[in-house]
Amino acid sequence: MAKDKKYIPRLEKQYNEEVVPSLLKRFKMKNVMQVPRLKKIVLNMGIGDGVEDPKLLDEAVEELTFISGQKPIITKAKKDISNFKIRKGEKIGCKVTLRRTRMYEFMDRFFNIALPRVRDFKGVNDSGFDGKGNFTMGVREQIIFPEVNYEKVQKIRGLNITFVTDSDQDEHVYHLLKALGMPFQKR
Repeated sequence: MAKDKKYIPRLEKQYNEEVVPSLLKRFKMKNVMQVPRLKKIVLNMGIGDGVEDPKLLDEAVEELTFISGQKPIITKAKKDISNFKIRKGEKIGCKVTLRRTRMYEFMDRFFNIALPRVRDFKGVNDSGFDGKGNFTMGVREQIIFPEVNYEKVQKIRGLNITFVTDSDQDEHVYHLLKALGMPFQKR
């Protein structure tokens, strides 16, 4: 009886075979463990009007489930905000954390299928680095993902995508994401 080979996503294979050696050489690192590595990707969708209409929150959870392939958790307000008529504990959004195989699969679909569907796309702005080696970007419309059925969408919503790494240097992470296929704008 033959053993089943473990499935390895295309981007993970590319990371191990091409990106790690190129980053080792580029930054003159002595050890493979110094090369930045993606730990997780967090997708966050805030639904401000979900307070008045709970159905909007349910739709957002369903859409984020289709996009990520994983059920999101519902986030609640941490404190009262009177300007937005939000009370502590009210449901105001949803988020999902992707790791390992799902993370690489989502990244592959995002870079190669979803981003090219953005209208007037000129590349991702590289101003989303936080100084600690993480990159956050926003997507204005959830309909760029082919998993979302356009006919069933009640309202166009955006979402935030955060790429969390184990590095603390933004330049290393910039080159990591660029090598994996992130279409950054020309510097």
